[in-house]
Amino acid sequence: MPEKAAPLLDKKSPAISAAVDTNTSQHDGITAAPGSKAPQQASHGPSFVASTTGAKPLGLEGRKEALTNYRSPYTIPRKFPDTAAVLGCIPKHCFEKPLWKSMQYALISIVLSISLPIVCWNYLPRPSMNNPLSLVLWAIYAFWEGAILTGCWVVAHECGHNAFCENKYLQDTIGFILHSSLLVPYFSWQRSHAVHHARTNHMSEGETHVPAEADTSGKTGMLLYQWVGEDAFAVVNLFNHLVIGWPAYLMFGATGSPKRGVTNHFIPLNDGLFPGDWKWKVLLSDVGIIATMICLYFWGKYAGSTQVLTLYFFPYLWTNMWLVLYTWLQHTDIDIPHYDESNWTWLKGAFATVDRPYPEPFDFLHHKIGSTHVAHHLCARIPHYHGREATEAIKKNFPEYYMYDPTPIVPALWRVARTCVATVKEEDLHYYTHPTN
Repeated sequence: MPEKAAPLLDKKSPAISAAVDTNTSQHDGITAAPGSKAPQQASHGPSFVASTTGAKPLGLEGRKEALTNYRSPYTIPRKFPDTAAVLGCIPKHCFEKPLWKSMQYALISIVLSISLPIVCWNYLPRPSMNNPLSLVLWAIYAFWEGAILTGCWVVAHECGHNAFCENKYLQDTIGFILHSSLLVPYFSWQRSHAVHHARTNHMSEGETHVPAEADTSGKTGMLLYQWVGEDAFAVVNLFNHLVIGWPAYLMFGATGSPKRGVTNHFIPLNDGLFPGDWKWKVLLSDVGIIATMICLYFWGKYAGSTQVLTLYFFPYLWTNMWLVLYTWLQHTDIDIPHYDESNWTWLKGAFATVDRPYPEPFDFLHHKIGSTHVAHHLCARIPHYHGREATEAIKKNFPEYYMYDPTPIVPALWRVARTCVATVKEEDLHYYTHPTN
């Protein structure tokens, strides 16, 4: 059955009624209707669009080679189901978000985030260049504290999606405090992330990790790949994403929509990303960031900069790494398609999401944000503790559309960094490619 918008107006099912508000992003100020789409392009067999840079489409065989030893390439259906049918297969109680249950998970992340630095500062040797063992121990601490803080990040992310509780003001207050404490502009990111959900894997209007096209913005990446080689390019790609990617996105809109151009999450000059009243919310987010920086200043003045750097800043860098890793791998791989304006629809974009096998304890600490992300994109107001059940319902009822990658995270990350350079068009889909001999 072709995808339609009309069934979404049917309020008979509480599950569908809840999902209508979610997928049109009413809470976040996005007005894209999930069922809206351009006319379908008919497929008449293989048809590759030539690239003026000489970049060649990998084709099915090229993707098979890149994925060897892990899985076969995804087969993308030509027709998509009715959006209401997909949302209707999810059990109704999965849309419920009791405050007491959401607070349990929030408190787990908060208590762990506060307890670990207190324990470590009292029992580990002070970090010193004269004591190499202390540096090793504190490096281990930074990694684990960063992983734990990511759980707080995810809780705030759920608040921004209206997935924490029924009280909008309470959940925005919790999300604002948690994100501000991690130097994240809460309302600014709430808005840009809502755009990401409303335009997932859209070649020109997507938000975050929008791929470069080989003939235009991707030329530099293709040339760098040819110049330094595959492995060196992967290292540069990893550094650009995991180390400087997050601040570059907040400050300049790096990997954001080419249509909206340069954006800044602290100075709301871009009307395309921050229209109308969202400008005031951006400035309110700035107040939260400034308050956190003032607290960090007085903390350093009282306890010394070494303590602030050790207990907060280095773990903070790991938290940023986890954030970018999740958002990068959730919608990017050699065989995950992107769509242009002519054939993108909301449901195609939502299903252009992949669940991955994040190991424990990270999947628990991060509230299963990476292992149940398909369900999250189909309905962002499903709280994470219902994500597994919603995922199983989607897998059971729409297995041909659900994408899961069994590749372990580190090999998957390395594959994406090595092979996903820029996109070229194959028939009516855009796939990543890289220079080949």
